[in-house]
Amino acid sequence: MSVLVADVAEAEEFLAKNPDIDTIQIVFTNQSGVGRGKNLRRHELLAIYQHARYLPGTMLALDITGEDVDESGLVWANGDADYLGRPVPGTLVRAPWLGSTFAQVLLSVYELDGTPCVYDPRHVLRRVIDRFKEFDLTPVVACELEFFLVDHERGPNGELRVPASPVTGNRPWDIQVYGLRELDDFDPFFRDLYAACDVQGIPVESAISEYAPGQLEMTLRHRPDALRAADDAIMYKRAIKGVAVQHGVEATFMAKPFSDVAGSGMHLHVSLADRNGKNAFASEAPEGTELLKFSVGGMQALLEDSMAVFAPNANSYRRFRANSYAPVAPTWGINNRTVSFRVPAGPAPTRHIEHRVCGADANPYLAVAALLAAIHHGVKHRLDPGAPIVGNGYAQAAEMGVKLPDNWFKALDLFEASERMKDYFGPDFHRVFIAVKRAEQNRFFSRVTELDYDWYLRNS
Repeated sequence: MSVLVADVAEAEEFLAKNPDIDTIQIVFTNQSGVGRGKNLRRHELLAIYQHARYLPGTMLALDITGEDVDESGLVWANGDADYLGRPVPGTLVRAPWLGSTFAQVLLSVYELDGTPCVYDPRHVLRRVIDRFKEFDLTPVVACELEFFLVDHERGPNGELRVPASPVTGNRPWDIQVYGLRELDDFDPFFRDLYAACDVQGIPVESAISEYAPGQLEMTLRHRPDALRAADDAIMYKRAIKGVAVQHGVEATFMAKPFSDVAGSGMHLHVSLADRNGKNAFASEAPEGTELLKFSVGGMQALLEDSMAVFAPNANSYRRFRANSYAPVAPTWGINNRTVSFRVPAGPAPTRHIEHRVCGADANPYLAVAALLAAIHHGVKHRLDPGAPIVGNGYAQAAEMGVKLPDNWFKALDLFEASERMKDYFGPDFHRVFIAVKRAEQNRFFSRVTELDYDWYLRNS
């Protein structure tokens, strides 16, 4: 389990080894998954390790656009009171894309009396992880994120475009999944990204060209510390976005940036380690152990309850289409990418579950918390997932008439009604999450868009 608060010795050592660093960016990630914070001067750093940095409570409940949500109770009702921002251990690192003299550190939020703040997504995840102590098991997690590189400038008709290669000038237009030329075309970006990740200790591994022009995917190594795995995902997303800007493009983790090609997911890989650190899912049988099956059963049971976390935005629901490599039903299978919960092929010690529902736009802390809540629920209640799907999971789901919640309002209604999610996430966080998302829904659907004009201006 991660140490909650970094020791001042960590900062002292960093400053001694990095005398050129003059600016440190402090980063807090609220429920919307957007990093917010401040730039500090070098002389200010030790103070946040010795005590903390005061942060306004509104940061805990801003919507995705950065606007206050009064309904959260964290704006005017409590006078926008301050909380304590404290450094996350192991996250004080150089941030080369910001400049040669920049560093960054992640923050987690605490009450003024030093207790963990219930509105901080990182503490939500920590509390769910702690529940596995009753089984003497430790979650082992890795995040696998898809993203698109896109042009800063829109096309002649205002359309979003994938960028031309800085190496060849070629602008990708065809899918070319697993294409090596597509990786070669953006080799300067990848080289700088790997270098930045190495500097930051982010365990990034292989890169592939995914199932759409301009779509890429990189994997993060499994961690026997799920909290640190989520920290990795937060830092990785920031590094990708920062390095992309250095190369004159933008990286987006939007779930569905283009209508006619695949969207971007955050596949969550998970297993459970026993008290000796051995994989409790390991089995020569491809379907794994009984414990693995109970975990899948829990994922099925809590999927509707937690869909608002895995697909947190209006755009998220455009990703779920049959035959798109995004799942459409609470199905599971072995070595099968047409299901939501896949047990990948591999030797027995690597046996694990790949949860394929989550969008790349989800908050990694909350997504991993929802995943582990489902596994805990399944193990505790010994839930049977039924027989695995063999063959085309899309077709079989259609025949069975089962599907995921298919719109933002329905998903949030299910989350709000879920006593299980209230229990796992905590009633206070559960309430604030709902308040922020209801406010976002109202603001999103009050906007008149170009599509409104295209469909209704002349036809109404």
